Amino acid sequence: MEKPNGRGFRRLLKATHCSIDGLGYAIRHEAAFRQELLLSLILVPLAFWLTRDPVELLLLVLPLLLLLLVECLNSAVEASIDRISTVSHPLSKQAKDLGSAAVFIATLMVVVSWLVIGLPKML
Repeated sequence: MEKPNGRGFRRLLKATHCSIDGLGYAIRHEAAFRQELLLSLILVPLAFWLTRDPVELLLLVLPLLLLLLVECLNSAVEASIDRISTVSHPLSKQAKDLGSAAVFIATLMVVVSWLVIGLPKML
C-alpha cells in the first residue's frame, strides 16, 4: 500500500516542504519563537567567534537549537489542545504547562552553557 507522502526521495522532499512550512508558521505567528530565533542569530556567530574548540562550540550552539526545537513542539502541543477545545480543562492546562516547563528547562540549558563557557571567554 502506497503511503500518502510517497516513499524514498519523494517522501524526503515532502517532509522537507512540511518542515519549511512549520518554520515559516513559527516565524510569522509565534512571538516566543521569533525572540529565541533572534537570540540564536546573535549567539551562534558569537559562539564561533569566542571559541575554536569544537566541543565548546557544540556546548554553546546545541542548547540554542534545542530551545528552538522545544519551542516548536510546545507550540504544536498548544495548537493541538486548542484544536480540540478552547474550553478550560485540567488536562489541557496540564499539557500546556508541561510544554511550557520543557521550554523553561531548555532555556536553563542555554543560560547555564553560556554562563559556564561563553561568559568566561568574553571577560
